[in-house]
Amino acid sequence: MAILISLLLFFVLMLAIVYFGYRRYARPGRVYEQLGGEATFSTPMLGETVAADGMVVRVIQQLGEQVPIDPADASLLRRDLMAAGYRSEKSLFVYQAARVIAIVVLVVLALIFRNYITTNGILAIVIPIGAGMLGYFGPSLFLDHLVSARHERIRMALPDALDLMVVSVEAGLGLDQAIQYVAKELIVTHIDIAEELQLVNLEIRAGKRRVEALRNLAERTGEAELRKLVAILIQTERFGTSIADSLRTHSDFMRVRRRQEAEERANKVGVKLVFPIFFFILPAMLVVSAGPGLLQVFKYLFPLMRNANSGLAQ
Repeated sequence: MAILISLLLFFVLMLAIVYFGYRRYARPGRVYEQLGGEATFSTPMLGETVAADGMVVRVIQQLGEQVPIDPADASLLRRDLMAAGYRSEKSLFVYQAARVIAIVVLVVLALIFRNYITTNGILAIVIPIGAGMLGYFGPSLFLDHLVSARHERIRMALPDALDLMVVSVEAGLGLDQAIQYVAKELIVTHIDIAEELQLVNLEIRAGKRRVEALRNLAERTGEAELRKLVAILIQTERFGTSIADSLRTHSDFMRVRRRQEAEERANKVGVKLVFPIFFFILPAMLVVSAGPGLLQVFKYLFPLMRNANSGLAQ
């Protein structure tokens, strides 16, 4: 069994190396030869990814298309994928295929190694079932992590975006031009919010009303602070109040909120350090401080105790 597993891993590694070499060196070399040298490729539009037309990607997409899914669940998954930054239509199929592959791989590994892990018959049945559940829920947990991380980046970038938008509006730009300018300026430092603002600008230029484009922004990202900003912009446009004043007030509120969150996290550090100190630092301190004394006790006390016991025996 061990030899079979080793051969299987060896062939998988060789296939991965050959595929990577073909995609990375052989195929681009042929393209360069046909073109007569290196070519300069244009950068894809913001928010889009370069589609990989490799065989593996096509197989994964076809596998995901064959997986049945409820339309309501598909709608929720598409919303979560968009919140994580994956807006392609293929992302749902890739996610479904990744879930199926994870289930199959983990179950097969559990069936192979369960005899080495335990000899209990019940655990031998539970381990593959647990591996299958991990493969099913693992991609969902990872997707939730990606969504939370992107929400955090957007939330941290909002005060800077609002300040730049306030400056743009006070300089005489309209709200649409201010959104476009902020998206252009923040493309390097805060790419997530820059992508979302550019999509808003593209929807407005395509003919959608500003209110509808802003609501799509809130629904697309799902971030609470961005929803508040969208509500403020919609109310400002509806009632005709000053956009600059509303944005400045909301920016100040968000900075105060971010400072309060940082102070709250700093106050929680002491409580979170209790268990690491107790389980890791305290044993090391005890060994360093009490170790020499205990060695001396063992060195002198145990011989005295043996001598006393031998005297009583005599």
